Amino acid sequence: MAYDYDAIIVGGGHNGLTCAGYLARAGMRVLVCERRPIVGGAVCTEEVIPGYKIDVGSSAHIMIHMTPVVRELELERYGLEYIDMDPWGYHPLLGRPGALAFYRDFNRTYASIEKISPQDAEAYREFVEFWRPINEGVFEAFMRPPSMGALVGGVAKGQIKSGQIARSIETTRRLFSSYGQLIAETFRSEPMRAAMTWLAAQSGPPPDELGAGDFFGWHTMIHQSGAMHPRGGSGMLTQAMARSLEAAGGVVRLDAPVRQIVVRGGRVAGVVLEDGDAVSAPLVVSNAHVVTTLLGLVGEAHLEPRLAERIRSIRIGNGFGMTVRCAAEELPDYTSDPSGGRPHESHHGLQLLAPSMQYVRDAYADYLRGEPSRDPAVIAMTFSAIDPDVAPPGKHTVFLWSQYFPYELAGGRQWDDIREGVADNVLEVLYRYAPNMRGKIIDRFIQTPLDLERRLALLRGNVMHVEMSLDQMFMFRPLPELASYRMPIKGLYMTGASMHPGGGVFAAAGYNAARTVLADRARERAKLWLGGLAAGAAGLALAGRMAAKGSR
Repeated sequence: MAYDYDAIIVGGGHNGLTCAGYLARAGMRVLVCERRPIVGGAVCTEEVIPGYKIDVGSSAHIMIHMTPVVRELELERYGLEYIDMDPWGYHPLLGRPGALAFYRDFNRTYASIEKISPQDAEAYREFVEFWRPINEGVFEAFMRPPSMGALVGGVAKGQIKSGQIARSIETTRRLFSSYGQLIAETFRSEPMRAAMTWLAAQSGPPPDELGAGDFFGWHTMIHQSGAMHPRGGSGMLTQAMARSLEAAGGVVRLDAPVRQIVVRGGRVAGVVLEDGDAVSAPLVVSNAHVVTTLLGLVGEAHLEPRLAERIRSIRIGNGFGMTVRCAAEELPDYTSDPSGGRPHESHHGLQLLAPSMQYVRDAYADYLRGEPSRDPAVIAMTFSAIDPDVAPPGKHTVFLWSQYFPYELAGGRQWDDIREGVADNVLEVLYRYAPNMRGKIIDRFIQTPLDLERRLALLRGNVMHVEMSLDQMFMFRPLPELASYRMPIKGLYMTGASMHPGGGVFAAAGYNAARTVLADRARERAKLWLGGLAAGAAGLALAGRMAAKGSR
């Protein structure tokens, strides 16, 4: 059968574009169908406030530049320019002078911590020495399809490398502990406990969830990777990916939402778009949410009933964060470390606005009651301090990511009715730390969990697609039978945050899915070649027997 394309990618998020880029460079005819008028998914920048480039999804890029993706897809050639966020983390103290700064350079970080607590500076050294080798192994496991062998082998390799193999029992305890427990064991000063707790909370699991210990340890990797901001906004990554794909012969269709993944005789045959246009291909890779893909675009009629039931049981969660993205007259002037509201190293990275570990726990307690956090933990990001392209001259961007906020509210309340008041409350946290910002907000773009679902198709507002708990990570993500990127329908694959290794701007899921597709194609071709060889040999043998019979 003649197909329109060799592969169709459903969704133009960064993982979908990564996968598409590798398939196109392997010689495949690739089409990306993106439902919105711009590529990027949750890695996208738009002028939702005129004159300001506003990220409408992820902003800080922490691991993708450690993968082969930027180099192998030649993204710098196609317009990507990364700006180093250093220090990548900054924790201004509340009610007292001083701040903690986390630099890519360990020694500078140590010196910053030492000013607050010499004891915690030494504890931080031990923390990095223990966790970094382990997470170098975990990183290797992230860059492969998930397996128990890859995970355990990666951790063991790190332990051997660091000379800690004798502490394997203690390593296991820490991995299965909660990060709240580990942080309390490790550090004594409240500023360090607060900063590390709020950093560890970024993937969703709360401080006291068991099995989440490495959400604390993972941050040692940033001393290796640093954190990056694409010049012009987060979406410049996906714009470069789209240009790279098109240069390799791929096609991107915008405003092309997929209505159905076509299945015939137990295998995919292409897609049907919302406008009724049918496009054929023997292979489809979905970058959409796993539930949207299998229960929506494929449909339960093509799934085993037990599998459909298990997909419905995947924990999407109840959202957990929201953003208020502002255009501003000036930058935050943190009272604990004054800058006069002018660009300062405090504005380079993630500004951690949470005064204590208990503060983060209290915010989560509100969430569990179905209430927006009364005192939310906030991360402020002020990229205009390091990137002149995102705001008009003399003006600034101030993005506020905050937790915790439930998608489904208690008491029948609706987000559309309370979003403005909740956004005001998020800004009040900023004003506590930087009073100069009151009255300096020009405009704002609010994204509640409901807004995230509407704009970015993030079900229930979960930016990680499904919860990042231990039983939905690695070879369990999103279910053990779906974790290999291969779906139970021939020719159907998945990538994106629903798959290993999960959310964040990493591109590992797209990279791994592409390698899986290409390996499967190579095996299929080998089978055909061997089958043809065997048939040819059989034909020659038969011809030989016939000739011998004729000669008698």
